[in-house]
Amino acid sequence: MTQAEPRDDDVLLVLTTVPDADTAATVARALLEARVAACVNRLAACESHYWWQGKLESASEWPLLIKTTRGRYLALEQALRAVHPYEVPELIAVPVLAGLPAYLGWVRDEVAPRNLDKE
Repeated sequence: MTQAEPRDDDVLLVLTTVPDADTAATVARALLEARVAACVNRLAACESHYWWQGKLESASEWPLLIKTTRGRYLALEQALRAVHPYEVPELIAVPVLAGLPAYLGWVRDEVAPRNLDKE
């Protein structure tokens, strides 16, 4: 089975974490207003454990699940980095291999560049 070539309208699930609820709201709103995300889900706070600058760290963080397309990913990355407080934010994009066609179409439509003039 061969995999199809990536396309700009392929839907992505992008993951990031932020340090608090206020930052989560700020990041979500910035991404939505920039039309680089169709939807941002803020999950409940979790405890993250990680290595940072040679030390084992832990912190309470709020995960965000962001829906966009491959073609809007770089703009999303720029918008996120402009408002994210971390020096090196977690930013992971996972391709969506399957989903409800109507939902995936909605994501594509909401982040389509033509929607930048809607506001």
